[in-house]
Amino acid sequence: MQKNKKNNVKYIFVSGGVLSGLGKGVTAASVALLLKSRGYNVGTIKCENYLNVDSGTINPIEHGDPFLCEDGLEADMDLGTYERFLGLEMGRANFTTMGEIYFNVIKKERSFGYGGEDVEAIPHVSDEIIKRIKKAGEGKDIVVIELGGTAGEYQNMLYYEACRIIKTQFPRDVINIHLTYVPIPGHLGEPKTMPTQMSVRTMMSMGIIPDFLVLRGNMEIDKRRRYLLGLKCSIEGENVIMAQDLKNIYELPLVFEKQKFDCKILEHLNLNLKKLNIVEWKQLNKKINIEYKKEITIYIVGKYISTGDFQLLDSYASLIEAVHHAAWNCEVKVKIKFVNSELIERDGIKLIGKDASGIIVPIGWGERGSEGKIQTIKYARENKIPYLGLCFGMQLACVEFARNICGLKDANSSELNPKTTYPIIHDIPMETRYQTIKGEETSMRLGGFDCLVKKDTLAYKIYFDHKAYKKLQGSDMVISERHRHRYEFNNEYRKILTDKGMIFSGTSPDDFFVEIIELPKKMHPFFIATQGHPEYKSRPLSPHPLFVEFLKASIK
Repeated sequence: MQKNKKNNVKYIFVSGGVLSGLGKGVTAASVALLLKSRGYNVGTIKCENYLNVDSGTINPIEHGDPFLCEDGLEADMDLGTYERFLGLEMGRANFTTMGEIYFNVIKKERSFGYGGEDVEAIPHVSDEIIKRIKKAGEGKDIVVIELGGTAGEYQNMLYYEACRIIKTQFPRDVINIHLTYVPIPGHLGEPKTMPTQMSVRTMMSMGIIPDFLVLRGNMEIDKRRRYLLGLKCSIEGENVIMAQDLKNIYELPLVFEKQKFDCKILEHLNLNLKKLNIVEWKQLNKKINIEYKKEITIYIVGKYISTGDFQLLDSYASLIEAVHHAAWNCEVKVKIKFVNSELIERDGIKLIGKDASGIIVPIGWGERGSEGKIQTIKYARENKIPYLGLCFGMQLACVEFARNICGLKDANSSELNPKTTYPIIHDIPMETRYQTIKGEETSMRLGGFDCLVKKDTLAYKIYFDHKAYKKLQGSDMVISERHRHRYEFNNEYRKILTDKGMIFSGTSPDDFFVEIIELPKKMHPFFIATQGHPEYKSRPLSPHPLFVEFLKASIK
């Protein structure tokens, strides 16, 4: 492709240096939000390093909570950040991994797609990366590309090469934003910029000169030091932007806007400075920063919490966000306490304190810690504590009810005990009409699926009151939630549980899958669980109804 060839899309690459976890995703989302708020059609894509084809097979302790998209993609949790900031659904066009890139190149080579060429990293792998980036920009004015990892890693070198090639092709249509960390050692008391200088030097060694530096740190760095740092990195001092630690990530767009970051980007790309409309975002931040007098404590009982001596709550990132969104809506301060379900098995239910206003049992896989979750559900049911079960939390609520109310003492999920006498939860045949086939002997139900909600149920009232349904169908309603699981409720036991009081308030439209269960008011003030994952659809400007009503019940 010739240099300066006509191009209708602008490309903004966001890279990171010094250390991982600085907030490239939040930076990319904040930039995209500001440009979208100025009337531009903005696309995003995250380029991840690992050789997994998607994020679905990675232990959440290793790389955080995989974000489930509407189209069934299991992606890096940065896509959740994009959805929450932009209010747009993300999907396969917005995410790629190095594994997927290599997978596509090898498939093409096996099909003689390269016409006998020897297939190499450059140009064939870099071309595949460029193809994905351009696809993300189709129909957009601007596409923001987040490069995973840290500059200098061998794993992401080809992403940077793709960036350099696009810059060569369209020099006026590409800018590079480089995010770095500026430490302030306590024994020195001043910011040290050498790590940033080394990181920029690494970028330059790959043929890329950043247009903007975004500095992360625990406090703001003065203008003079930013100017000097820019001088050493061949970047104008005005283009060195601060992103100091904040109370909440949703404040970052306002910090960028105050520094006219979006204006500088548009000027650099030779785009018109349209009027900014960010009123809702400012109102949201005012609401977040209020010190609410009401306070409740929500216990989340899971098993993806600890690794070694550290607690890594990224395993439940979307769930934590959903609780916060609902808290701001309900104008209440929420204290979240995490309890490892394995410890409940060892030390007992006393780990759930008397301060529990509500209990959530979220996603989980496998036998480890499952009995601790079942004990937790029993405790919530018997003590009338508001309960919200998500995916595995719904399945185990059915198991607990079958054991302790229906008298089926050996009841279990066949995932946890294949020899159980009463497989309340079981796997279903690997059929494409039900599931996504992920690999050999591996299938899951992934993505958005419709659910028929019965009238005169708690679920119906929640979705109806919040106008969160697709349509009304006779006396029932149709909603949609995202799914990410393999095992399902065994319909052979539906009547047994119904006779003892459980309400199956949501099913698939063909009545094959149980989607939502609840207990009647006479048995429990608020006990509801869903096979879906409402946490992935919650956004700060539109919190999910299930979380809002769960918190309202917890306040009571």
